[in-house]
Amino acid sequence: MMSCTGLPYAELGVTTNFSFLRGGAHAHELVAEAARLGLSAIGVADRNTLAGIVRAHVAAKEHGVRLVVGTRLVMLDGFEVLCFPADRPAYGRLAKMLTTGNRRAPKGECHLTLDDLVMLGEGVPSHSFTAHDVSAHYFIAMPPYGWDEAFEASLGRLSAMFPGAVHLALSPYYRGNERVRVQKLAALAETCRAPLIATNDVLYHVPERRPLQDLLTCIREHCTIDEAGFRLEKNAERHLKSGAEMARLLPGHEAAIARAGELADACRFSLDELAYEYPDEPAGTSATPQEELERLTWLGAADRYPEGLSAKHRAMIEHELKLIAELDFAAYFLTVHDIVRFARSREKPILCQGRGSAANSIVCYCLGVTSVNPAEIDLLFERFISAERGEPPDIDVDFEHERREEVIQYIYGKYGRHRAGLAATVISYRSRSAIREAGKAMGLSADVVGAMAGLIWGYSGEGPGRERVIEAGLDPDDPRLRQALKLAGQLVGFPRHLSQHVGGFVMTRGPLDEVVPIANAAMEDRTVVEWDKDDLDALKILKVDVLSLGMLTCIRKAFDLLDTHYGRPMTLATVPREDPETYRMIRRADTVGVFQIESRAQMSMLPRLKPKNFYDLVIEIAIVRPGPIQGDMVHPYLRRRQGLEKVEFPSKALEEVLGKTLGVPLFQEQAMKIAIVGAGFSPAKADRLRRAMATFKRNGDIGTFRTDFIAGMIANGYTTDFAERCFKQIEGFSDYGFPESHSASFALLAYASSWLKCHYPDVFACALLNSQPMGFYSSSSIVRDFREHGGKVLPVDVNHSDWDHALEVSAGTQASAETSKSLRLGLRQVQGLREDAARRIAAARGGRPYASVRDLYARTGIDAGTLERLANAD
Repeated sequence: MMSCTGLPYAELGVTTNFSFLRGGAHAHELVAEAARLGLSAIGVADRNTLAGIVRAHVAAKEHGVRLVVGTRLVMLDGFEVLCFPADRPAYGRLAKMLTTGNRRAPKGECHLTLDDLVMLGEGVPSHSFTAHDVSAHYFIAMPPYGWDEAFEASLGRLSAMFPGAVHLALSPYYRGNERVRVQKLAALAETCRAPLIATNDVLYHVPERRPLQDLLTCIREHCTIDEAGFRLEKNAERHLKSGAEMARLLPGHEAAIARAGELADACRFSLDELAYEYPDEPAGTSATPQEELERLTWLGAADRYPEGLSAKHRAMIEHELKLIAELDFAAYFLTVHDIVRFARSREKPILCQGRGSAANSIVCYCLGVTSVNPAEIDLLFERFISAERGEPPDIDVDFEHERREEVIQYIYGKYGRHRAGLAATVISYRSRSAIREAGKAMGLSADVVGAMAGLIWGYSGEGPGRERVIEAGLDPDDPRLRQALKLAGQLVGFPRHLSQHVGGFVMTRGPLDEVVPIANAAMEDRTVVEWDKDDLDALKILKVDVLSLGMLTCIRKAFDLLDTHYGRPMTLATVPREDPETYRMIRRADTVGVFQIESRAQMSMLPRLKPKNFYDLVIEIAIVRPGPIQGDMVHPYLRRRQGLEKVEFPSKALEEVLGKTLGVPLFQEQAMKIAIVGAGFSPAKADRLRRAMATFKRNGDIGTFRTDFIAGMIANGYTTDFAERCFKQIEGFSDYGFPESHSASFALLAYASSWLKCHYPDVFACALLNSQPMGFYSSSSIVRDFREHGGKVLPVDVNHSDWDHALEVSAGTQASAETSKSLRLGLRQVQGLREDAARRIAAARGGRPYASVRDLYARTGIDAGTLERLANAD
């Protein structure tokens, strides 16, 4: 694109809001404005980070603007330089250098010196700007308004390190002495052999964002707008400008303006070049990962289906393996299998269960990743992986919450910190936090700020209306209050900082730190990449979600107790299925402590829905959600289930889709199938409909599918009225639609925990108490429930209790498989008692009870505070 001057102009000094509390605009806003102004390219360079570059990359592709990938290197001594890699190897060096700076600094900081820039030129011959060599970087030194000798010295060193690749920024400052300043810059540029290059050093896309940028400065500097003074920008000019405007502001410097376009042309690297290579997994006894996956799958199938595979199951396995081969995802499945294998191979195995999308895959079922058989509940494989969609699969595996760290450290140990890292999570401002920050920065009193924040309910992304402000006793016409509310609205959605994802791991064949910078997490021994889940998806980078679940800890401890006290070894796969007594207990809503169906809302639904089998549990877990309730699906389903309303289907095809839920769509997968069989959507288009239904992304509009959906259903013989009702129903629960695959995974754990509570209440109560805190109920509620079911509870006793709660044979009885054990409360129940002190008490006791408090003190060496806590606990 050509600017109005006839010269191509590229703005290379662009800061987004991923320069936290500095940039005043989103990447997509900056790119859209660059397209409107006709810029030839836009160079995004945030402070010591590449965290926001993927957002800019996606927006640039949408708007047809070329993105120049870069970063603003801010040295410890204050020297600032924009750095742009010319190609893929150069980008890898930049990411690796940023990783070095991140790893030597606390979370959220990057410590770099000019000496570190040597890493960017390692093994690279000297190069010139006009004909750059392989692995080149180009630099734009950013002089402060009144630079000093230290800046000149650093610029000279940089030019010597990278001859011909260093430039000096020429930016209009509008301070009355521009001519003199520009003359000095030109002289410095000649002295240091760093040609002038034009940039407006952009902080936001349009001048109207200046007040928000001032607000961000106040938040960063911990001051009010009245106290900010010279810390604020002097004017509102640091926005994107056209080439014509830059030529007007910098007369006689057409060469500097043209040089920006030339540098942009020299830096042809694109994030599309990050061809992600998944780690090569050992092929075991097979020649290739695909052959090994097929071998393990068929071995697992023989174990899962001991009576032989049906034609349906065999066809499903063959279909999935063929698709996995086409998309070259075998190594990914082998990685997940290896992680699960590690968990189960421990001396004390770690219980795990594939969640959500993994339940859609019979290959995952055969590999032991999930215990949910997708063939039994007819889950849609295209929900998980699709050749047409061309996107990577996303497998979530839950592990015991107390032992997940063992799995995380195994992954770090196997791949190394340079090849594995947790995904990031972008923590953004929501309405309440935005209002609090804006109010404080605008100098409003704590009472007013609290009243404003109190107007926001939950995690709303919207600000309060005028009426709500008046209700709170505030004056919406007060200029300062009105400005605070306006700025808070603009601040909503801005990133605050990066945190670690709950468990999404990225692993690579080559160095991960040459794909994306890696940083320290706040948690010890954790490292995190700078991109979040959406960024990774946009670049088609695979990740494995290593998640934690408290109920898995409880169930594993219950299985241990069951084996120890009743001689009955058990796994999730061997829990007796479809037990009538268990379902009778569930129908009575006797579900205190069990997984998912323990809340009051679930308990009120259980006697009405009356679950009789596993699929009823899948529905039970999904139906008590805001989506089905708001979509008016609960009552129609219950009426049909109770025979009060006739079950009708408009076609045989839709009967196959909705038959299991009596004609009422309850799951996302059903919405997809309706779109496929009713409206003629392809599986990929149906998945895009699902993505539009996911409001947590807040970037899809389900309404855009309305015309195609209704037209497709009419073309397939359905009435307009029926088609509109179908789409309205999909819209009704789009905000909270629950995937059937997630519900199935949760239902398996709900059933297992219910079976344990029903048949071994002592085991379940003991395991649940030893896994606290978790769930809805306190320890006292769990103990009370156990007593109400006839259980005997023995108090905490320094002569009998260990740290954990335990089972004991009641006095006067003999242990047998039929005898319910008494529950001995453990020392962990004593408030404030440290675990090490409790274990010391148990160890010192041995087989000889303590005779007195003095004896306890003498033999254990515990301090007086611990004795006092034991006494207070009686």
